[in-house]
Amino acid sequence: MRQLARWAACCLGVAVLAAGVASAQPRRFVNVATGGTAGVYFPLGSALARLWTERVAGVQATAQTTGASVANVRLLQRGEVEVAFAQNDIVYYAFQGIEMFSRDPQTRLRGMAMLYPETIQIVTLRHKNINSVADLAGKRVAVGAPGSGTEVNARQILRLHDIGYVQTRQIHGLPRTVQADFLSFAEAADQLKDGVIDAAFLTAGVPTAAVQDIAATRDLKIVPIPEVVATRLREQYPYYTPVVIPPNSYRGQAEPVPTVAVVAMLVTRADLAEDLVYELTKTLWENVAVLHQAHARGRDVRLETARAGMPIPLHAGALRYYRERGTR
Repeated sequence: MRQLARWAACCLGVAVLAAGVASAQPRRFVNVATGGTAGVYFPLGSALARLWTERVAGVQATAQTTGASVANVRLLQRGEVEVAFAQNDIVYYAFQGIEMFSRDPQTRLRGMAMLYPETIQIVTLRHKNINSVADLAGKRVAVGAPGSGTEVNARQILRLHDIGYVQTRQIHGLPRTVQADFLSFAEAADQLKDGVIDAAFLTAGVPTAAVQDIAATRDLKIVPIPEVVATRLREQYPYYTPVVIPPNSYRGQAEPVPTVAVVAMLVTRADLAEDLVYELTKTLWENVAVLHQAHARGRDVRLETARAGMPIPLHAGALRYYRERGTR
């Protein structure tokens, strides 16, 4: 009996010691930068943060609202977040140190996964009689939150039509202007419904909650970007892709609408541990149905296209997972 008691005490001591070591292991915090609550990044990022917290040992992940793409890559560069959603065009500009990042290249960025097409949606109300991008001249237009990819898309598309901004962020040398309001998706939806603005740019997966909100109570219209315009845009900015918003994507939108899109992606930092990024990537793809359920655009997130069009180097941890799975 004494020998049995000593054996039990020894086992208990080992168990207590193991528990103490486990509890002493530092918890790894993973902050996920998303976008506004009325976009697509936030519901997908929230689902991803819950998944990583539940399935990756030692990880506490949190989704946070932000100004989206441009703001997100700066947060990564400063080390304030570990993973971020962003548009592929913005990530490319940041890594190469061009466009809005010409004075501060974001060299810490590494790719994690390509996700889904993000469609440029120029939304107005039917009674405004805005039928083309050219018709936006002289109007009051929401161009996206400051630091967002939407704002960059709006500026590039307007510039193609020789339209600039007035007030605080004027594009000089262009013959026509819009009165630009720098609003989140939710703010743009509210102000369009209330008649404060005439139109809004929103870059997000279709359907977008903010656009659905407008369509629920107003006679919505989506301004087309015809293929000939899309071709001119691609000559300057090759990351745009011609797409069509399917009919009935929104209430009252009976016809297909041609426009352009970029691609949403997950970005991380070069200095994150390879094993951590490997586990995050592995858990994402082995539980991708969680994203499929979180938002309609999540159904476009597929392992087969996880590396397609990746504009920057992959993180070593993500690359290890894709090589194991044979994903090219």
